[in-house]
Amino acid sequence: MEKLLNNNLSSLAATKKQWGRLGETGMGLAVAELSRSHKSLVVVVTPDTHSADLLAQESRFFLAQKAHSVLQFPDWETLPYDLFSPHEEIISQRLDTLTRVQQHKQGLLILPVSTLMQRLAPAAHLQSVCFDIKTGDDLNIEQFCGQLTNAGYSTVSQVISHGEIAIRGSLVDVFPMGSEKPFRIDLFDTEIESIRTFDPESQKTIEKVSAIRLLPAQEFPLDDAGIKAFRKRYRERFEGDPQKSRIYTSVSEGTPIGGIEYYLPLFFEQTETLFDYLPKETLFCCFDDTLEHAKSFYEETESRYQQRRHDLERPLLNPEEIYCSVEQLAQQLTPLLELHKEKLPESEQRVNFNTNALPDLSIKPRMELPAEALKTFVSASSNRILFTADSTGRREFMLDTLRPFGIKPKTVEDWHGFLSSSANLMITVSPLERGIALNADGITIIPETRLFADRIRQRRQKRKPTRDGNAVIRNLSELNIGSPVVHEDHGVGRYAGLEMLEVGGYESEYLILTYSKGDTLYVPVSSLHLISRYTGADEDSAPLHKLGTDRWDKIKRKAAQKAYDAAAELLDIYARRAANKGHSYEIESGDFQSFVSEFPFEETEDQQTAIDTVLADLESSQPMDRVVCGDVGFGKTEVAMRAAFTVLNAGRQVAVLVPTTLLAQQHGQNFSDRFSEWPFRIEALSRFRSTKEQKEILAGIQNGKVDLVIGTHKLLQKDIKFKNLGLVVIDEEQRFGVRHKERLKSLRSQVDILTLTATPIPRTLNMSLSGIRDLSIIATPPGQRHAIKTFVSEWDSAMVTEACQREIRRGGQIYFLHNEVKSIEKAARDLAELVPEAHIEIAHGQMRESQLEQVMTDFYHQRFNILVCTTIIETGIDVPSANTIIMNRADKFGLSQLHQLRGRVGRSYHRAYAYLITPNKKAMTKDAIKRLEAIESLEDLGVGFTLATHDLEIRGAGELLGDEQSGQIHEIGFSMYNDLLERAVKALKEGKQVSLEKPENVTDIDLGAPALLPSAYIFDIHTRLMSYKRIASAENDKELYELQIELIDRFGLLPDAAKNLFASHKLKLIATEMGITKIDLGNDAGRILFSASPNIDVAALLKLIQTPGSSFELQGQEKLLFSINEDETENRAEWVEKLLTTLSIK
Repeated sequence: MEKLLNNNLSSLAATKKQWGRLGETGMGLAVAELSRSHKSLVVVVTPDTHSADLLAQESRFFLAQKAHSVLQFPDWETLPYDLFSPHEEIISQRLDTLTRVQQHKQGLLILPVSTLMQRLAPAAHLQSVCFDIKTGDDLNIEQFCGQLTNAGYSTVSQVISHGEIAIRGSLVDVFPMGSEKPFRIDLFDTEIESIRTFDPESQKTIEKVSAIRLLPAQEFPLDDAGIKAFRKRYRERFEGDPQKSRIYTSVSEGTPIGGIEYYLPLFFEQTETLFDYLPKETLFCCFDDTLEHAKSFYEETESRYQQRRHDLERPLLNPEEIYCSVEQLAQQLTPLLELHKEKLPESEQRVNFNTNALPDLSIKPRMELPAEALKTFVSASSNRILFTADSTGRREFMLDTLRPFGIKPKTVEDWHGFLSSSANLMITVSPLERGIALNADGITIIPETRLFADRIRQRRQKRKPTRDGNAVIRNLSELNIGSPVVHEDHGVGRYAGLEMLEVGGYESEYLILTYSKGDTLYVPVSSLHLISRYTGADEDSAPLHKLGTDRWDKIKRKAAQKAYDAAAELLDIYARRAANKGHSYEIESGDFQSFVSEFPFEETEDQQTAIDTVLADLESSQPMDRVVCGDVGFGKTEVAMRAAFTVLNAGRQVAVLVPTTLLAQQHGQNFSDRFSEWPFRIEALSRFRSTKEQKEILAGIQNGKVDLVIGTHKLLQKDIKFKNLGLVVIDEEQRFGVRHKERLKSLRSQVDILTLTATPIPRTLNMSLSGIRDLSIIATPPGQRHAIKTFVSEWDSAMVTEACQREIRRGGQIYFLHNEVKSIEKAARDLAELVPEAHIEIAHGQMRESQLEQVMTDFYHQRFNILVCTTIIETGIDVPSANTIIMNRADKFGLSQLHQLRGRVGRSYHRAYAYLITPNKKAMTKDAIKRLEAIESLEDLGVGFTLATHDLEIRGAGELLGDEQSGQIHEIGFSMYNDLLERAVKALKEGKQVSLEKPENVTDIDLGAPALLPSAYIFDIHTRLMSYKRIASAENDKELYELQIELIDRFGLLPDAAKNLFASHKLKLIATEMGITKIDLGNDAGRILFSASPNIDVAALLKLIQTPGSSFELQGQEKLLFSINEDETENRAEWVEKLLTTLSIK
């Protein structure tokens, strides 16, 4: 048997054409080592997409520093003759690979066999449409834009995705196919002055580059010649009137519809295959079952062709025109090396490698000797051992877990570092899921999946920052005409756009707000700090106030008083708690670590933070009163269980209060399952227990034999006595009545209390209440996700079948949402008839948590394809391979819930699909139809998603603070309520009386010249409005300066009007602090108006006035007049700034 390492596999491949015993991760190591020693390109053809992804992941790890030499050519991820086009990220990767593989003389290319069978654009065509640009080149913007539009790029106002271009004056943003980041090209006249990469989320530039390569945005030409060729061949190939075909008309218009890839041959005289792109000496490798998969794929294509060929609007090309046949494929695959997982019978052409599968090494926390199998294996092995962990955090967890067993591996950077070292035990970060023992090479690889078999890893790629809900509200992101907004002085109106008006001899831009009875308010852009988006109710039910009455002032004053009352009550409870001494727990690390290791999921960042703060509360001597807020899922319960374990382990009792008997029973099962290996007696007190059992449980509570009891409000009755109560866990407190809440309030200052709520709460509220209410929020934000293709339709069996097949074929999984437990099994049976090849399981909230955990774990590990479930999946674990969701009776869900559920897919780079199945329109309510139309139109998870989430959170804020506060939030909007609450908390903490009147006005500045962002500078109205709002809300010079830099970076040098805008805001910041109400400037004179008690240096003011020949004059107590001898607005602003510095108190 041969060695895999330190062996010239290239020369072995010349004589031995079949390699055996490459199971586990042996395949990845073999192709990595082969590509390292082979002098030309190695192409590995896998049976499907999933095996290609896995092999690429493994081989990149084994090639370490040469990982960049691994190329992948992805599948389109659509069904043959599909109505959809591939995701632009897939097209980007395909085009990148096609251009690079022609220059790739050595390295590794991995692809699924169905992709290798595709007919492609000729290599010469691709070379002709790629071009390079570099700094110093001459660039004609119009020609450049035309060239990219012909190559399939779309012109947009802001570049975010591949294949987009935006032009703003002398700046051109472009996101080329095949590039990781978009580029910003800065022109000086027609010369390229600089090229910089930028972050598509923040739009800020990152670093300079000297040149970029631009690939087309599609695999076919869309210039005039390409369209002409397509039309000609279409008419020759198909009979009938071409104008009746959407394919023909859409290409004629230069905007091809979905599925155009299956008409690619009509764009070219002759197509080619990937074989025509590859170097002559290419070595091909395939798995033992690759050609079988090719055969079944070609048969599936022929069958789909027969089903669909009679559609006159969409006539089809024959399968052999789009794909090469299995026979043609087999002829081209030479020289061919076959890779087998199993051992092969000996022969001259065959060789087996000395590899062995690992025995069961899993750590079993509940056993007396949890790591006995691993310890025995490590001590008996003569091999050097490399452990692999999924992330740096997991690596530290593994080191902590292995240390007590006497296994202490050293950390190493990568595979190359391990091979170069001589240490016997090492650990590295790697995505390997399968291990291997290479006895001939003296090496064993043990991945973490072999030690913690069912652990669920929440992949934490470097995620782009996500939209901050609060920033969306504050910055008026994508505000639409008719959206409710709050003006701090005038109340809730509706946004009606931006308008230029001439006032005082020059133009300024104003925000238009409409109010009740058709009243209109024009708000200067300099006052946008007074405006925020209204959130607190649906847009339709948001109030609409009337201008010119005192009603708004009354509403605001009442809300401020209520916010003050809420803050005072919370502060009072907090003070009483702080005065009491509670029990301080010591956490016994050994037992606690064992309990923790039984949890099958990796903790999210928020969850870990919540656990840490709860444990810190228990360790402190002050009684705990913490709210853990988070969505339905496994997050909150685990936090409570770890707190309960700490208290139980210290010999004290725990009570878990739930609002319903059903929940008591459910929690009883869940706690019993989780604590089954520990010597604690856990009981559930509910009507499901007999009277005798109930009496026994009550006696056990009193004499201390029952350690943890779960029950409804009955547990709060005065006659129930605990022997040694340490912790009360309250689930969904807002569902208890007033009397029970009062009893809980008295408990708060005596024992540790942990409240769980599933209603999300805004983080901003958490900040406002910091120091008077302890909140932990578990809501790890989803990473940047792709747009989700959304369809709303009545039930169509063929569509459901196709949706499932499309996902299964690309190695993915499907959520089938059926939100009715009693008929969920029938739904699963019906689905099994439609998709017989699928493996289906069921998940719903009435299952035991251990059973539910197992189903979710199996789904995560891709042990089945379709999960038929209720809304239990609304939150919870990320399953990156699940990218299709089918929602049955989608009309029954609210908009926020639809957003949340749809957000379960689209968590990886694959195109995601959401199918919303509804009854006939006549059977739906108007509201349901409106909701479904809204979600269908919002395909990207942008502002709509953020706002829907925010609406849910605001409901949560109302529930946390009580009904009265909820009413105030509805009246004035959450942003303003939160500001009032923050002001009240601050005043109470400082021992001051909070002022319920409106705060001091901000200075009004008029520079006597336009101060705005011209539409020629920022064309997009949403971006302009957001920029105005951010400038108006800047709180100091530093923020203003950073905004200025950002605008120059994104839109070019500031025009004079924009410079004036920044200058006026800079003056406003200084003057507001000084108690100045207004500054007016003309060409040669100006005036300053002071408030009743300005914050200025009076001596300095008198000196200015009394200096002989002074140009300053004081009129009354409040008005300072002066003459000014500066022509330029910028100089006038600087002159006033110096004046204010002179007048300020040093």
